Amino acid sequence: MLSKLPSVFTASHLLKKGLKPLCKTVVLALLALGLMSCSSASIDDYANTSPKLDLAEFFDGKLTAAGIVQDFSGKVTRKFTVTMEAQWTDTPQGKQGVINEWFVYDDGEKQTRVWTIIDKGSGKYQGTANDILGIAQGEAQGSALRWRYDMILPVDGSEYEVHFDDWMFLVDQNTIINKSDIIKFGVTVAQVTLVISKQTH
Repeated sequence: MLSKLPSVFTASHLLKKGLKPLCKTVVLALLALGLMSCSSASIDDYANTSPKLDLAEFFDGKLTAAGIVQDFSGKVTRKFTVTMEAQWTDTPQGKQGVINEWFVYDDGEKQTRVWTIIDKGSGKYQGTANDILGIAQGEAQGSALRWRYDMILPVDGSEYEVHFDDWMFLVDQNTIINKSDIIKFGVTVAQVTLVISKQTH
């Protein structure tokens, strides 16, 4: 779900430049989109869907991803690709995964991020990264997983605390679609869409 910017595991890294113009007009966005707020969908809606999403099974080995960042108007403000490497080990706290991410943006900028994920069992997950406030909480049911967490985004010398409502949907054993709403004052001010693919060779 990147010290400057996106996920799940990627959304936050993508946002520094994507939100730069947005933060300057956040008041306008709030007025224009006053009825738009965080997702009302529930993870329970996906309990009977398939295939079943298991993070340790999908995020294992090498993966690649491609995505976009959109501002509150739907305009694409950034494009990016990601390469990932993930591995899991058994710990007293539960199965632990480390996911390394390397980002390349359409303007040539490069970034790196590392997620540490704990599988708490029964579809519950916890995650940490350098720019996350506290601990990201995740819950999986059926083919879906929802992450929720807060983070600080530095923009033009200022810092903005935002909330991520981050959804993953397993399409098949090699493909996840990841959609993130970035929320400020209860309003969705930007979105990140990401397609993640396992590398089978």
